[in-house]
Amino acid sequence: MMTIREALAEGSAALAAAGIENPGLDTTLLLAEVLNISRSSLMTAAPEPLTEASRAAFDHFIKRRLAGECTSYILGRKEFYGLDFQVNPAVLVPRPDTETLAEAALKLLASGSPLRVLDLCTGCGAIAIAIKHAMPELEIWAADISAEALEVAQANAGRLLPDETIHFCRGDLFDAVNQGSGLFSFIVSNPPYIPTAEIAGLSPEVRGEPMLALDGGGDGLDIIRRIISRAPEFLCSGGSLLLEADPRQMRRIAPLLLQAGFIGIQTHMDLSGKERVIGGKKP
Repeated sequence: MMTIREALAEGSAALAAAGIENPGLDTTLLLAEVLNISRSSLMTAAPEPLTEASRAAFDHFIKRRLAGECTSYILGRKEFYGLDFQVNPAVLVPRPDTETLAEAALKLLASGSPLRVLDLCTGCGAIAIAIKHAMPELEIWAADISAEALEVAQANAGRLLPDETIHFCRGDLFDAVNQGSGLFSFIVSNPPYIPTAEIAGLSPEVRGEPMLALDGGGDGLDIIRRIISRAPEFLCSGGSLLLEADPRQMRRIAPLLLQAGFIGIQTHMDLSGKERVIGGKKP
């Protein structure tokens, strides 16, 4: 009978041979899920044998990973900003780099204490929920064009926050909040920003995420342009806009912000020291 250590080695070798990044981590996460134990407990239990049922379930997970399904979808969850979010193929998997957006927003919110925040393209609700969790006194609105994504976001809010603490609304960007929402002190967004031509070259697991959340048009800035052009209508005086984007796009986004009347344009670095978030203030 195969031991846990042998299963980990075999699974990791299979993922590595397929060119999957971090094969050891993925294998450990998948087997820990099968056995319903923590990763640290998995290491302790390494010499123990796997039951036939556990071996079959683990092999099924490995086959799904080899087929290009991302580990987060297989597990049905992803940690973001210290919170455990449910995810499925209806939503983008939140990345560590996106925590830069949450951190930048919370820093500015703390310094200026604005009360009303709008999260556009909320997806699984990661940004809106992380901000609300850190600062419960804020009034948060979260919008997405996808009804399926909003279902996931609402389920996450229901698990991680008190009932009805975020206003969820469906629509195409600002159309979701046109009626009676009032002005916001802060707008944040992790919009689609990958150029259409680059999507075919992404890894299979990324291509398995919703295209609606990835495709930013010809140069990747179609949605960003729309957000920047209308954001001043929805921001109060002194309100701020923060956007996540590709570091290569920052030099093209800054002029767009200036043309829309924003001042104090600044960028924020991600975990690898690259410009990941850009924003400005309405005068």
